[in-house]
Amino acid sequence: MQKIAVLGLGHMGAPIARRLAAHGFAVAGWSRTPRLVDGVRVEQDAATAVRDADVVVTMLTDGPAVIDVVTAAGLEAGVTLVDMSTIGPDAVRDLARVLPTGVDLVDAPVAGSTGAAEGGTLRIFAGGTTAAVDRVAPVLATLGDVRRCGPSGSGAAMKVVLNTALVTALAALAEVLQVADAVGVARAEALEALRSGPLGIAVERAVAPKAAHFAVRLAVKDLALSIGDRDLPVAVAAGRHLAAADPEADLTTIITEGRP
Repeated sequence: MQKIAVLGLGHMGAPIARRLAAHGFAVAGWSRTPRLVDGVRVEQDAATAVRDADVVVTMLTDGPAVIDVVTAAGLEAGVTLVDMSTIGPDAVRDLARVLPTGVDLVDAPVAGSTGAAEGGTLRIFAGGTTAAVDRVAPVLATLGDVRRCGPSGSGAAMKVVLNTALVTALAALAEVLQVADAVGVARAEALEALRSGPLGIAVERAVAPKAAHFAVRLAVKDLALSIGDRDLPVAVAAGRHLAAADPEADLTTIITEGRP
């Protein structure tokens, strides 16, 4: 039986670990915030969790957190590390540089929230060598649909693109609804009319906020990966909406609370 260690049992890591355990993998886990996860043996430290693991999955907040945890875990040659965090391609390269010889890296960030993780319907964007991705393909397939994006860092790059689109689209929708308010169009009617237009995906995300949870503070972090030192006035404007919202609320709150 293939052994998998999941480091980071938070909002997304816990349902990922549960699903892997439910599908026959021997799963050990670790989290900075101790918690119980059905079917998962939760260890007190990352090093114990990864002992004898074939695959190590990380689902953590940012690049520095991934590097710190992986370094503390002390991975050994023969392990494949699958980073499912949203950290961007630069951080993936930084991570690759600190890995011991013989440890393969697959960057595999996901689109979808807890419901998709629990139901195995995540969209997974995998970057890495063909051999490394092939090795972990059965694990990833348990969690959802896998898209092979290319060499190391390409999965992380694709996730930056997707999150830029999501955040800027929701910020645009927030402003469109402000226009609707100003000209006397009921928001429900505006949303229905917008469903079939270019903001349709943003509308679907906005009208079903309980189906997913993407905290504003994480969107701020991800948008920073998009902007970097680039001249992106639309993304910067979206960031102003985020700054006005509750950092722990779902991203869709910018539609009602985000007032740049």
